[in-house]
Amino acid sequence: MMRTALADWIEGARVRTAIAAVILFNAVLLGLETSDGVMAVAGPVILALDTACLAIFVVELLTKLYAFGPRFFRNGWNVFDFAVVGIALVPAGEGLSVLRALRILRVLRVVSVAPRLRRVVEGFITALPGMGSVFLLMAIIFYIGAVIATKLFGDAFPEWFGTLGQSLYTLFQIMTLESWSMGIVRPVLEVQPYAWAFFVPFIMVTTFAVVNLLVGLIVNSMQDAHAEESNAATGVYRDEVLERLKRIEDRLDNRQP
Repeated sequence: MMRTALADWIEGARVRTAIAAVILFNAVLLGLETSDGVMAVAGPVILALDTACLAIFVVELLTKLYAFGPRFFRNGWNVFDFAVVGIALVPAGEGLSVLRALRILRVLRVVSVAPRLRRVVEGFITALPGMGSVFLLMAIIFYIGAVIATKLFGDAFPEWFGTLGQSLYTLFQIMTLESWSMGIVRPVLEVQPYAWAFFVPFIMVTTFAVVNLLVGLIVNSMQDAHAEESNAATGVYRDEVLERLKRIEDRLDNRQP
């Protein structure tokens, strides 16, 4: 009974809000630690507050471990929180100094305590299988485009299309629309005027078609996750209503002579 009450308390809205506030406050502290000037003035205070935040996270996890028992590790978000806080507890010696920088991962705990952010991540994870097929399609398109670009433009522009690897990188830059026109395509057009027949279809397929397909997959997955959550909430509410009606019926039956 005590564990159930403790679990309800630690998962309550007030505690979640308080933990989210501590996470954001800790993120500000970790940002201040990157400033030599700030650390020179208030370094001990910032480090003490950072330790206090970490202590709060540890107490929260220990409370959840006691309240849920083995069920704690059945929840992926609990495992995520456990791993993030565990990284922060590893001593950062000379060989593990990178772990000190990884403390900023604690900010990601905002995702686990904010239902809407958690829904976004769950939708993204659900979309990964479909995204894998899209990435494979994009890889095929890039490979074909890189081979063609190397054959067509490699001799005149070896710095961009001299090798297959250079062509792949250049085409990736073109896909992102970063300096693609004035920086790459227009110089190529000055030498080969009909090069637009290659670059324009490539941009249309990769930037507008395939990338939007990825966005569509993620949006659909988020909608599905939201629908499942709504259906689950509706099911719980329905069960509660039916249970209350059953209790009322039992009371009425007991009152009848």
